[in-house]
Amino acid sequence: MRSTSIFRAPALLALSFLAATASFAQTRDLSTRGELVDRVAAVVGDGVILTSQLDREVERVTMRLRENKTELPPRSVLRKQVLERLVVQEIQMQRADRIGMRADDEMLNNALEDVAKRNQIAFSQLPDALRQQGIDYRDFRDDIRRDIIMQMLRQRDVYSRINISPRELEQFLARQSRLPNQSAEYNLSHILVSVPVAATAEQVAAREARAKEVYDKLKAGGDFAQLAVAYSDSSTNVEGGSLGWRKSAELPSIAAEVIPKMTAGDVSEPVRAPSGFHLFKINEVRGGEQQSVQAQVHARHILLKTNELEDDKTVEQRLASIRERVLSGKEDFSAIAAVTSQDPGSAAEGGDLGWAGPGTFVPEFEKELDALNENDITRPFKSKFGWHIVQLLGRRVHDTTDDVRRNRAFASLREAKAEEETEIWLRRLREDAFVEYRL
Repeated sequence: MRSTSIFRAPALLALSFLAATASFAQTRDLSTRGELVDRVAAVVGDGVILTSQLDREVERVTMRLRENKTELPPRSVLRKQVLERLVVQEIQMQRADRIGMRADDEMLNNALEDVAKRNQIAFSQLPDALRQQGIDYRDFRDDIRRDIIMQMLRQRDVYSRINISPRELEQFLARQSRLPNQSAEYNLSHILVSVPVAATAEQVAAREARAKEVYDKLKAGGDFAQLAVAYSDSSTNVEGGSLGWRKSAELPSIAAEVIPKMTAGDVSEPVRAPSGFHLFKINEVRGGEQQSVQAQVHARHILLKTNELEDDKTVEQRLASIRERVLSGKEDFSAIAAVTSQDPGSAAEGGDLGWAGPGTFVPEFEKELDALNENDITRPFKSKFGWHIVQLLGRRVHDTTDDVRRNRAFASLREAKAEEETEIWLRRLREDAFVEYRL
């Protein structure tokens, strides 16, 4: 996101491939004679999309495409693509509403603060900054809230069901080691020619022919962004197909071996995947980081929480007593943590938190750790999780390059699977929904 365009901020929440910025305000304007001047563009389940809503989003997309100097497709094509995206978003929002999914004000305000921070302005200045760009702050809040809900829905329906086996991880790392430019980053664009979930052989052949048609247009010099707007079935179509910067380990799995062999400006042949046929373009390539060295601490802790019977003072005194018994040699920290600590993640390990780098723990926890010498135990202190005593077991400077590589590989595999699974999930939602176009 460029800091000069705050309107792009909703895309910050996605982190995803499928972020959106349409407004769902459904209002009707009446003329002075009482005539209805707004019309229904589409009926979606038990909701509608109005032509005023469609027109507003078309103008937003047109503005962004012009900012990016992308040649505009025919307005009829753009309206069709934008309307389809609004339909898919409405289907998601109705599903979220049915299962009771909400984004509370705290989540919304945190997201808005992040928008302000990324645009290097104070949170209090955000409404004025938006107004200068012709964006209503209330509509912007609604957009952000909707994006949060859609991300939560995808986490529930898609991400939570993705599993990465140890074998998959090892195979992925092995493939990565054989590819050139492991440290490279790629600025990618993407076109998807989708295939229905239960497609017949004839339908697959027809979609493959369409993908080949798009590829031929690209090879003949066609503008990728314009063709993405006109032909792509991906939710990134009205953004010119842009996927942004991806590190080598974060490439979509379906093209992980194709893209590193390409150079800037190259376009891939159609790549078959369950969701359809994908075409990728490399816009730019740049180098990346090679090594990561990190100062780490090894600690263990005991966590106690207040309740109706034990207030802060009581819990603090209990921990102080445990500390004194451990320091005097009357109790073993690990043994007492196993039976006393209320941290479900570490109690079974005797309170052991393993080796951890900066930023792993909440600030008050890290502050107490930083002041310790090896084998020292903190006095009882409070964090948002409860009351703690912490023992420092050791410090080290560790080369985390391999750990980082494995963690990134795991996250990349999960994200790559999520991209493909999300497209299939959206396609199924769309096929199962009632949609009636009125234009």
